[in-house]
Amino acid sequence: MPPGRSAQVGKSPARDEPVSGAPGSQTLARGLAALQLVAAARTGLTAQQVADQIGVHRTIAYRLLSTLSQFRLVAKGEDGRYRSAAALAVLGASFDNNVRQLSLATLRGLADELGSTVSLLVAEGDQQVAIAVIVPTNVFYQLSFHEGSRYPLERGAAGIALLASMPPRPGERDLVPLTRQQGWVITHGEVEPNTYGLAVPVRRRPPAPPTCINLISHREDVVRDGREAVIRAAEELSAILS
Repeated sequence: MPPGRSAQVGKSPARDEPVSGAPGSQTLARGLAALQLVAAARTGLTAQQVADQIGVHRTIAYRLLSTLSQFRLVAKGEDGRYRSAAALAVLGASFDNNVRQLSLATLRGLADELGSTVSLLVAEGDQQVAIAVIVPTNVFYQLSFHEGSRYPLERGAAGIALLASMPPRPGERDLVPLTRQQGWVITHGEVEPNTYGLAVPVRRRPPAPPTCINLISHREDVVRDGREAVIRAAEELSAILS
């Protein structure tokens, strides 16, 4: 892995299959799929690239992108590529009372302190969703994954920490009540092979969704030695987000 490059794990939030359904819902679904694709592409996308990825003709993709442009959700650059626009930031800030923005300083300090990637995840239905992923600065090798990545709640340290923030469920894993008791959990290889995860619940008042901080590394010592720092960061966020 070249210096400064990230080892990407996890799934992109963008769609990669054709959208189907009734005409009205199909148009909305295609528009949302196009928006997700553009938002996830750091260098932007052409109308043809969007068309190819959502499985429609270029003229349909162009109409979708034109509508999104009218609402200032995407903008077309001089190079002909579409990128995220300002109105998308307003929508993002509205999610969970701007929880991502409020958490960034704490997460950035933690990532740089430990030299490892940290993330903030919330429970959404039966899934865990990464709403912030922060890689450390000045570290050559960075293990990372996409914001918006989703996994089942039953997998990995973050999922267990989120379940531990919920009322007990029949048949839950032994790690879940243990996490409720001790306030943290470490797993190995449950989401990605040979990767350690440490997660600590962030205590928030209902109706806020269950939330946790997650630390990932290929090194067990980094995860275990970083436990107290992650616990402190979770306590800090609990105070900020309460």
